Amino acid sequence: MDETDHNEKPADDETTSTDTPDGTDSTVATDRIDGFSGDVDLDDLGLDEEDDDSETDEASRGLFDDLLEGEPIFENKEVLRPSYTPHKLPHREEQINSMATILVTALRGDTPSNILIYGKTGTGKTASAKFVSEELETTSQKYEVPCEVQYINCEVTDTQYRVLAQLANKFIEQNEAYIEGRLEELGERRDAAAEDPTELDGTDFGSVAAVENEIATLEDDLEEFASVPMTGWPTDRVYSTFFDAVDYHERVVVIMLDEIDKLVEKSGDDTLYNLSRMNSELDNSRVSIMGISNDLKFTDFLDPRVKSSLGEEEIVFPPYDATQLRDILQHRAETAFKSDTLSEDVIPLCAAFAAQEHGDARRALDLLRTAGELAERDRTETVEETHVRKAQEKIELDRVVEVVRTLPTQSKLVLYATILLEKNGVHNINTGEVFNIYKRLCEEIDADVLTQRRVTDLISELDMLGIVNAVVVSKGRYGRTKEINLSVPLDETEAVLLSDSRVGQVEDAQPFVQARFDN
Repeated sequence: MDETDHNEKPADDETTSTDTPDGTDSTVATDRIDGFSGDVDLDDLGLDEEDDDSETDEASRGLFDDLLEGEPIFENKEVLRPSYTPHKLPHREEQINSMATILVTALRGDTPSNILIYGKTGTGKTASAKFVSEELETTSQKYEVPCEVQYINCEVTDTQYRVLAQLANKFIEQNEAYIEGRLEELGERRDAAAEDPTELDGTDFGSVAAVENEIATLEDDLEEFASVPMTGWPTDRVYSTFFDAVDYHERVVVIMLDEIDKLVEKSGDDTLYNLSRMNSELDNSRVSIMGISNDLKFTDFLDPRVKSSLGEEEIVFPPYDATQLRDILQHRAETAFKSDTLSEDVIPLCAAFAAQEHGDARRALDLLRTAGELAERDRTETVEETHVRKAQEKIELDRVVEVVRTLPTQSKLVLYATILLEKNGVHNINTGEVFNIYKRLCEEIDADVLTQRRVTDLISELDMLGIVNAVVVSKGRYGRTKEINLSVPLDETEAVLLSDSRVGQVEDAQPFVQARFDN
């Protein structure tokens, strides 16, 4: 956009006068929506300028006032979000007690065993681990034992450099706060001892000069601390900085690595090897690892030495059943919603839907929250069964959109080829038909063309994600093939694919569908 665009942008409802071919004037409104600029002839719409201005004013004034007129259903919506850690976790007492039994040694100044926590999504792993961690830190302050938990989400922080840098910077911040506290304490002691030397009796300092020497040492230490940049340093230097920061003063540290399998998948097991071997080199501190994973088999790919040191204690979180999910929802709903806003069948239905999804409590909470939001939009006073069913459809569509949006370009092209075939009336699509259209799409956007075997693998991956349904069928002496059908809404999925800048280039492509003679 040039300088003129910035400085001379017309107002939303600016009107301009243009000459028509017959010499008359036509009033034209310049309309801009989401960056699109187009001319709309008001005469063609049967409106004049006054009508347009008045309708615009009516549509824009009091917009939020109208929306705020309805009574809110929620008391505290945050209670229904996955990030919320409740004060009570129903049906996870056994797992919580197991964690507490292992970590209690930290309160005695000893090193707790490393823990690996397994379970499918939505089984309460992270919530339980955070609950125990908060209790551990609270109790450590009560008994004045230096003990802390550091949480890392390995889905976001997924390389050794980032993990070590993030941990190092957290400990550096804590060390700076620790030193500043000590400097304040020693400054007061020095001033008191200057007036009365007996103030140093029973301390580690024999004179005021010794106190001043300690202050000078701490000030030097404070100046030496330097935060680790998120890129640019050699990994060895980052590890050394992290090591020194952890070991600066006495404490027991539990490093909680959520989605630990993502870290191993992205950058191998070097991080786990270094962390699990630290204690043999540390002088003041002790480090324990708590790993959380959805993948029960991820340790199969670890070095045997890492596997033996990391998996000292294993805790498995089984899926919730419908009754347990009902208890969880009931417990959260009491805080999340205003009284008498949920009809009797809402919580059982949310629990039933989530129980079908492998006992996923996160899915149950999302359902309940979304149902409440839909009820508020409808300006109804209660959440009904219909809102839950609409929420189920909305969440399912949102899931499809997210999965499709994050697919690699080659998978998107294979999926788009399948959509084009279905739009042209082809059913029970076979792999060869998808491959032929896929090749044409690749040629249009100048993408590499994969082999038919690799395209078949991509179709299998789409099948695993639930986006297509691919069934191997026998064609007798003609061999075997996969018959493919979409398992997701066609129009919505196509819209997501076309929002990709590369796939969008082939929007106008029409496949040449070869006639088939099915037996």
